[in-house]
Amino acid sequence: MRVALAAAVRTLPRAAGLAYEPKFDGHRLVIVRTAEEVVLQARSGRIVTSAFPDLAAAALQLPAATVLDGEVVVWHAGRTDFALVQRRAAATAARAAVLAQSLPASYAAFDVLELAGLDLRARPYERRRALLVDLLLPLGPPLQPVPMTTDPELAATWYETLPASGIEGLVVKRLDQAYPAGRRGWQKLRHTDVRDAAVVGYTGTARRPLALVLVLPVGDEAPLVSSPLTAALRAEVAAELASRAATSTATSTSTSTSTATVTAIGLGEVPFRPLDPPLTAEVRHTSTRHPPPEVLRLRSDL
Repeated sequence: MRVALAAAVRTLPRAAGLAYEPKFDGHRLVIVRTAEEVVLQARSGRIVTSAFPDLAAAALQLPAATVLDGEVVVWHAGRTDFALVQRRAAATAARAAVLAQSLPASYAAFDVLELAGLDLRARPYERRRALLVDLLLPLGPPLQPVPMTTDPELAATWYETLPASGIEGLVVKRLDQAYPAGRRGWQKLRHTDVRDAAVVGYTGTARRPLALVLVLPVGDEAPLVSSPLTAALRAEVAAELASRAATSTATSTSTSTSTATVTAIGLGEVPFRPLDPPLTAEVRHTSTRHPPPEVLRLRSDL
């Protein structure tokens, strides 16, 4: 299932016919309710059903042949906690059952792509939104529709006040818009000073990546080596690399074992292993005159 994506904007779009939703800080998740079971798919296409047994159980209430798009979050101390979502996503099946009790997941649904066997992706967002609300409100948590408004003044208030709850910005959609699968057809206004970067390689080994080689957005030139990854990020990157290797084996294609070099601040030429296609990471960085970019997380959401 190819999910819709969003292009970053610097100011709040204001025009007739727009809808505004809070942008939750979690993991992108597609819920597929088949006639027999529930399948949970990450943005990458990886199946993560075993990591969220609580959501899979709740989704059994959905009609057969229903597909939802949304974000899985974990609430802690009155706000969403991305680190706890990562912990849930990385858990083994046995550990996931325990964490589902101590760190229950919530699902912030923002679209319905199929309902009881009817493909809705060509329908306008306004109609899909109405069907989503009608579907989920009777069920209640942990499956719930994200808030939405067509009032730009209320959206601006959300943008200023909701970060205290862990909301990282807004997503803006046209009311008459079909679901833009695989395209950046939505807009996102993030309440942070971080940027997305292309991950074109890594240092270390696939089992223990040490840092990422990044290409920052237009305006920056040569690739940069990030600061050392945290333990949680090392595990996340290693899992992504292992998933790629498994997919490559299953499709009888080869993964790259070549190396290249990049100039790292204070380290000179550093060897790294290229990634094709690149990943996307959220980084904090000012310029090449300052410390190396800090990787905050791999981007698996909008």
